[in-house]
Amino acid sequence: MTGQTMKLTGKLLVAMPGMGDPRFAHSVIFLTAHSEEGAMGLMVNKPAPELRLSDVLEQLVDDPPSKAKSLVVHFGGPVETGRGFVLHSDEYRSAIETLVVGSGIALTATRDILEDIAAGNGPEQAQLMLGYAGWGPGQLEGEIAQNGWLTCDATAGLVFGLPDAEKWGAALQSLGIDPLSLSAAAGRA
Repeated sequence: MTGQTMKLTGKLLVAMPGMGDPRFAHSVIFLTAHSEEGAMGLMVNKPAPELRLSDVLEQLVDDPPSKAKSLVVHFGGPVETGRGFVLHSDEYRSAIETLVVGSGIALTATRDILEDIAAGNGPEQAQLMLGYAGWGPGQLEGEIAQNGWLTCDATAGLVFGLPDAEKWGAALQSLGIDPLSLSAAAGRA
């Protein structure tokens, strides 16, 4: 895109029903970085039920708090699926590195946040993701131009406060779009 640059860091990407890649069907992605070099985001509504955070936490401390044990591990995206990221409320700061992204949301990718969560000293709200979604220069802008994604403002309430199954519809509703009419219209070209 010449002359103008989208500024999408801290926004949500909402997959359109016609999204060609099944890994991203009905996904809501929090963009942690977006620049001329590309974009990176984390899916906030795709739990990975075969993974349990309690298994990880019990390796760090003997008796993790129940709030920490109840955290669900999410599939953050198809890139580097062995790498962990914690998207969390921004009152928490890692002693090593925390990136405050905006809208009350921050990102920490260092092990100390897991230790803090295990010890009951972590953020008020958090989601652990394995992997991330990434785009090369101009790729995301192209997908948006092809109607693969809608963008909307991110709120901590939407990212952390809703059940995963409700986030896609809530993100669409924040744009004034009825998810049912959008879904019904999809595939009837």
